Amino acid sequence: MSDPQGGALPAAGARAPLRVAIVAGESSGDQLGAALITALRERVGRVQCFGVAGAKMQAAGCEAWESAETLAVMGLTEVLPHLPRLLRLRARLARRFLAARPDVFVGIDAPAFNLGLARKLRARGLPTVQYVAPQAWAWRQGRVRTVSRSCDLLLCLLPFETDFYARHGVHAEFVGHPLADQIPLEVDQQGARAALGLAPQATVVALLPGSRLGEIERLGADFVAAAAWIARRAPQVRFIAPMASVRARAAFLRKMAQVTDAPAITLIDGNAQQVLAACDGALLASGTVTLEALLSRRVMVVAYRFGALTAFALRRLHLVKVPYFSQPNLLLGKPFVPEFLQQQVRAPALGAALLEHMEDADYRRTLALEFEQVHRQLRCGGAGRAAEAIIRLTEARARGDAA
Repeated sequence: MSDPQGGALPAAGARAPLRVAIVAGESSGDQLGAALITALRERVGRVQCFGVAGAKMQAAGCEAWESAETLAVMGLTEVLPHLPRLLRLRARLARRFLAARPDVFVGIDAPAFNLGLARKLRARGLPTVQYVAPQAWAWRQGRVRTVSRSCDLLLCLLPFETDFYARHGVHAEFVGHPLADQIPLEVDQQGARAALGLAPQATVVALLPGSRLGEIERLGADFVAAAAWIARRAPQVRFIAPMASVRARAAFLRKMAQVTDAPAITLIDGNAQQVLAACDGALLASGTVTLEALLSRRVMVVAYRFGALTAFALRRLHLVKVPYFSQPNLLLGKPFVPEFLQQQVRAPALGAALLEHMEDADYRRTLALEFEQVHRQLRCGGAGRAAEAIIRLTEARARGDAA
């Protein structure tokens, strides 16, 4: 016998499965979602998850109605060509979720998409959770009101976020970052090198220009040119670049072809964490990967370039409220990691900053100490704490308590 949604009805006396509607944006959301699904299953046994999922979430047992890659769009103006498609997708998901009536909706990152969806679902009586706080403390602070209207619970990965949201009346909990639990306090560099076929004594630079195609389009050629700059001055350096997808690999290869003196760059599929464990230094697009580099204790240079219209809007409307944009500097509260934004992103500047910091032994020792302190602060069972907060919300709602 089955229920109207096609699943088997529970046996008499058996606990019904926890049914979770879930929408994750791109690769970082897919990682968080997979860890959350596993943690939920460890705590309640039977879990049914469905929605927008990547490969890791699917492997963890989530039924994918759409791929997480469909949400891999960022920026104020860059999203405009995709807006009709995304609005249709959001409306379609809202209809399906409301028909399925899950116990809870969890939006993972992708706030521009997920908060609007959560607001519709919450208005129809579904408990809603946003996992990964929008960076309203950094830019576009007006989004706090949207969070308040859309979410019963906000799960924060970074410790300073809860105070900011609490001041604005949002129910927010700090759960820690699952990456801090996944990445050991002491990474095995030689083991990672052996797995990747890298020489034990090689000097290795990792290039990670982003998982989104737009990021690779805006940063890829500069990253390759920075590698060429380093190679001319330090020919012993080896370069490796993990690619988030087949499309990302193709886009990066096109950028490599544009740089006439591009050095040899080994491209591999995925395995960004392993690459960061293996390398001595990394050139990174701003994003979750900068936290992965911090947790791996790696020297890094962080770069980002918005599209021209987004950059203009950010400047003209004074939307940015923090002095730094990379997660390591935000967590440390000081400009410890070199950052380059917009027109500052030039190959000689990127290459010089990375090479200088890789060769500075005092800087590397300080980096290891600073990054370890952050690692220990974030290492608190993030996926488990997130799962427990979600379970408390669903149980309270089932009892009829206030959200």
